[in-house]
Amino acid sequence: MQPNLQSGLAKKTNHDNKMDKISDYLNVNKEAWNKKTPVHFASEFYDNEAFIAGKNSLNSIELALLGDVKEKRILHLQCHFGQDSISLARMGAEVTGVDLSDVSIKIANELAEKTDTSVRFIECDLYSLDQVLNEQFDIVFTSYGTIGWLPDMDRWADVVSKFLKPGGQFVFAEFHPVVWMFDDEFAGVGYNYFNDGPIHETQEGTYTDRDADIHEEYVMWNHGTSEVLNALIKSGLVINSFNEFDYSPYNCFMHTVEFEPGKYRIEHLGNYIPMVYSLLATKPA
Repeated sequence: MQPNLQSGLAKKTNHDNKMDKISDYLNVNKEAWNKKTPVHFASEFYDNEAFIAGKNSLNSIELALLGDVKEKRILHLQCHFGQDSISLARMGAEVTGVDLSDVSIKIANELAEKTDTSVRFIECDLYSLDQVLNEQFDIVFTSYGTIGWLPDMDRWADVVSKFLKPGGQFVFAEFHPVVWMFDDEFAGVGYNYFNDGPIHETQEGTYTDRDADIHEEYVMWNHGTSEVLNALIKSGLVINSFNEFDYSPYNCFMHTVEFEPGKYRIEHLGNYIPMVYSLLATKPA
């Protein structure tokens, strides 16, 4: 579970240092996640007490695509502090989790030890993963708030394809790009649906605690569905399914209402917008 969100009290930064920050987006974002992660780990949102006691952090959306993962080798990209990686390992998979944040990886290893779960965690920028890992997997998995931290979907899709063995499957669940069009209050359109360049902002707090005493900068990109799908197709993967959902499994946005257990919508928008999508893709044998 890692809804890595750009929502919160975001403000546009001064243009003077914008280009420097954008060119150094990896360090900017790594610093941001190093600040966020301890707050996330301690939060009710992630509920580590229940997780350590055995709760599975995965949602029905991705579980339906993952199926039986027993004895499957899974690469979990952008794993945050490892709850989903550990959940997959508890389900019988052999799991490798990857994340940019060294603080996230440190806490992930501690959480794996605390839950007596065997997971290999790697601190690495996704685009550089082939420099430290030379294996192929039955499943590559990533979910919720991940691709917005990446500038180039073609390079992302190539990483997914490279680490899949022939016949392997890519399982992906993500917040819908329509959500990222809105301002934080969901009062109006504040961002382009399409990728028209980096979004450089500052934020107070985080999605697990909007009053948390942290201040961070970040650089993100919006990616429309066609950009994502075409990148995967270009990388040689075959799209098996694509689904859109009119709810979020996480209460991580402003002005939400829980209309069914574990399902949240923006109250004044109801079921009028898609909030999440999922896809399953296969690397041809």
